Amino acid sequence: MDEIRKKAEYWLGEIFDIETRNQVKNMLDSDKELLTESFYKDLEFGTGGLRGIMGAGTNRMNKYTVGMATQGLSNYLISQFPNQQIKCAIAYDCRNNSEYFAKITASVFSANGIKVFLFDSLRPTPELSFTIRHLDCQSGVVITASHNPKEYNGYKVYWQDGGQIISPHDKNIIEEVRRISDVAKVNFDDNLTNVEIIGEEIDKVYIDKLSEICLNPDVIKNTNLKIVFTPIHGSTVNVLPKALRKIGFNDIQIVKEQAVVDGNFPTVKSPNPEEPAALEMAVKLAKETNADIVMGTDPDGDRLGIVVRQKNGEYLLLNGNQTASILIYYLLEEWNNKGKLKGKEYIVKTIVTTELLIKIADHYKVKYYDVLTGFKYIADIIEKNYGTSKFIGGGEESYGFLAGDFVRDKDAVMSCMLIAEVAAWTKNQGKSLDELLLDIYIKFGYFLEGLKSLTKTGKSGLEEIQSMMDKFRDQTPDSINGSTVALVHDFENGKTTDKISDLRYDIDLPKSNVLQFDLVDGTKITVRPSGTEPKIKFYVSVHDKISNKDEYHAKTVELKEKINRIIAELIKS
Repeated sequence: MDEIRKKAEYWLGEIFDIETRNQVKNMLDSDKELLTESFYKDLEFGTGGLRGIMGAGTNRMNKYTVGMATQGLSNYLISQFPNQQIKCAIAYDCRNNSEYFAKITASVFSANGIKVFLFDSLRPTPELSFTIRHLDCQSGVVITASHNPKEYNGYKVYWQDGGQIISPHDKNIIEEVRRISDVAKVNFDDNLTNVEIIGEEIDKVYIDKLSEICLNPDVIKNTNLKIVFTPIHGSTVNVLPKALRKIGFNDIQIVKEQAVVDGNFPTVKSPNPEEPAALEMAVKLAKETNADIVMGTDPDGDRLGIVVRQKNGEYLLLNGNQTASILIYYLLEEWNNKGKLKGKEYIVKTIVTTELLIKIADHYKVKYYDVLTGFKYIADIIEKNYGTSKFIGGGEESYGFLAGDFVRDKDAVMSCMLIAEVAAWTKNQGKSLDELLLDIYIKFGYFLEGLKSLTKTGKSGLEEIQSMMDKFRDQTPDSINGSTVALVHDFENGKTTDKISDLRYDIDLPKSNVLQFDLVDGTKITVRPSGTEPKIKFYVSVHDKISNKDEYHAKTVELKEKINRIIAELIKS
């Protein structure tokens, strides 16, 4: 506690503004719990970069932590690109203080002689990724906390390939930031001398490039697809409707109440399109207008939620694995039909994303990569293969997808365009998207996934999560739900253990605090702490064969019960 108080007392100095000093003084005087949470550690880069609750303190998002991070990043960029005019692009979303933090970031970059391209208003994260490569930048920053609650904000750092930073840059930048022990070392340029404002001219190039992904423009133009869209108060509010119209979709209804840019997200409990409640208003509008498809995006426009109208008139929410499966199937099927598969194409998935994508890729003789959770690892594969083989598409179970290689992060704008195209393609054949998904299950196998997240907040929660990981690692179960554990993949020590043959193999992936169990019945289980939220996550994937719709419904009940039994056993242990 003495160390925490010492860190906090430093923030009472005159270099900090009066509002910050008053907040810290109140914590020191009367709120020891908040004091601990605000100062017990420094914000670090996880799978999503710098992210935290806004407020005073080293473990909070504020002017000083943003400034120190940017100064550290500036120092690192200057060391990596000596004698060059360094350029960085900055974007921000709808969150409270996002524009303010973006200008603080621009100010520090500018003071360090770095050329800044700052968007004139909020833009989706994938457009920032595109802009970095388009304007030949060495780095970029987007101010966002994605779909986290309104109290949060964040700071995602991108490298010159347009992907989020990975090792060694992430660790090196953290070290540079840690060297900024005194806020006085942060340079600010109130005049923004080296800052250029960008806007609609980038939107046009970005949308034009997105339209190149379209495979069947004639089908789109000849099919009257009715779309309902909600940006959930976020950054796709203008860009996505323009992009949809660009490729021929004109019947687009926007949820007006959620088209209002607002970092308090007044119409939803959580601005997360993974959650059905976030799309309730859109589904209500879809029912009123008999829309074919509902699409919603999170505040920074990299994740999407999709709801489809079934033949019986009911609306079905697809999960991230189902959306990714439909998109990968469509891309490979149409690339194959058009003679575009030449033997040098590939897809990418994360280790917790449905194995159905592998089955589809194998069918079309397309290579696949499995990477750690986090879209930055998909971007890394794209960069490593750039110029030698062709990335078709890739996704993750957490509602993120990407096609093409000109954006290097999950892109909800592109993905909504593509899923709308698939919906038009299936409607043109007299089918709905859920019927296409059933066809995929019958052809490749029915894969069903479940996810359970346990939230453990604060310092004690972090310690509890690590204790749970240690227990699973040190006391690996011999069987789960009555099925023998065949393989244990420990991504932290980089080893796979075959518990049946007692052999060990190297894992050719970066080290990460993740455990994965393969059971003899084909079940795959993954346990990992979240890199962006105070949670430990349990992923379960099961599968079986089906041959018709009736079997599908019966098998769904059976597999869901199996997933629930497995999760209950894992949590109990």
